[in-house]
Amino acid sequence: MKYRKKPVVIDAWRIDYDAERPDWVQAAFVADEIDWDYGGDCLWIDTPEGTVMGGMGDMLIRGVKGELYPCRADIFLLSYEAVVEGGAA
Repeated sequence: MKYRKKPVVIDAWRIDYDAERPDWVQAAFVADEIDWDYGGDCLWIDTPEGTVMGGMGDMLIRGVKGELYPCRADIFLLSYEAVVEGGAA
């Protein structure tokens, strides 16, 4: 059988030490759900599957249940498109 992803809207942020952080990312830092590696070279992310690393330039995604996980930038671009109020960008 073949399957297609259901169209859902997620929050995402490009992992960058110097980038402005949306409120949900800042809240994840405060809650110790994510933290920079020593030296700020990568981000450690608590996911439902355990703690995983997100590299610089990867995307941090907040899923439909609020779960966090990283996604490589190239895979993200193939899987997601930006949305604006009322539909796709």
